[in-house]
Formats: sequence, C-alpha cells, structure tokens
Amino acid sequence: MSKIKVTQVKSSIDRSERQKRTLIALGLRKLNSSVEVEATPQVKGMVAKVLHLVKVEEVNA
Repeated sequence: MSKIKVTQVKSSIDRSERQKRTLIALGLRKLNSSVEVEATPQVKGMVAKVLHLVKVEEVNA
C-alpha cells in the first residue's frame, strides 16, 4: 500500500468541530506538523474533508 505525507499548513482555529477532530484523527496536532499514513480509502476521505487546511505529498517507499 502506498503512503502519503500530510502536513497541516493552516490553523484549525475558527473551523468546525468535525474538521478539528478529523485533523486530530489524522495525527496532526500543531501547525506545520507532518504525518505519514497509509493511503487507504478511509484516510483519503478524511484528507478530502480538510484539504483546504493541509498539504498532501506522495511518499516513495
């Protein structure tokens, strides 16, 4: 399974509670923090919901 690197580039302040919880579920706690996650359909859906707050890169593994 391929991996993606997700980096939070915008603040979660003044965002809906659902978007804040989605960022936390992805493992993003602070601005400019990054996580590498498996590119499953569930994770891709979570990323799609907060795409305006994050930057996504494919990782060559």
